[in-house]
Amino acid sequence: MFLIVGLGNPGEEYEHTRHNAGFDSLDLVAEEVGARYWKIECGALTAKGAWRDHDVVLAKPQSYMNTSGGPVKQLMNAYGVKAYHLIVIHDELDIDPGTIRVKFGGGHAGHNGLRSICDKLGTRDWFRVRCGIGRPPGRMPVVDWVLGRPKKEQADDFAQATHLASQAALGLVTDGLEKTQQRFNYRAPCERRAFCLQPINALRIRCSRSWSSPRRAVTCRKPP
Repeated sequence: MFLIVGLGNPGEEYEHTRHNAGFDSLDLVAEEVGARYWKIECGALTAKGAWRDHDVVLAKPQSYMNTSGGPVKQLMNAYGVKAYHLIVIHDELDIDPGTIRVKFGGGHAGHNGLRSICDKLGTRDWFRVRCGIGRPPGRMPVVDWVLGRPKKEQADDFAQATHLASQAALGLVTDGLEKTQQRFNYRAPCERRAFCLQPINALRIRCSRSWSSPRRAVTCRKPP
């Protein structure tokens, strides 16, 4: 059994903000695994599903970002999930918008949700799917950036990142770390931007924007 946690803040005022990338990604995971019924359990909104013969529990901690560790630990104890079967999806300032990175272990890099989980579990050895939101422009305070909702082109990047994050989380369940990193932890050339990513199962993301014509789609290819 795997526990897939999406980090975010509960409440309508935080819906679809950059800091709630984990929540939005988890909603996409829920569609894939057939998780339709949500309930409050151990301080989190949870649902159950299955993916390729693996049982999965999905969780959105409802204790706010800074105290996410409590519900995560309680759920792991309740379901007997070991740390190496914990997958946490979260927003990441130091990764470009529209891209993701997957890793196992490491620090929290100042992310309060990760810090709380590290503290409560007493270990850093679990999977992270890092959903890129980028750094704020100019002198905008970080808190205003992460608690803001992406607009226009930024919204496209955000949607792409959450989609990729959902697919990467499921990739970890079935394929493990190395293969999932090979699929997602790279940048490929794109006519419009410096990168686009190819998601799981060889599906192609189509970049809907290009320099010459915003209507012409450019298919992004896996780099040689």
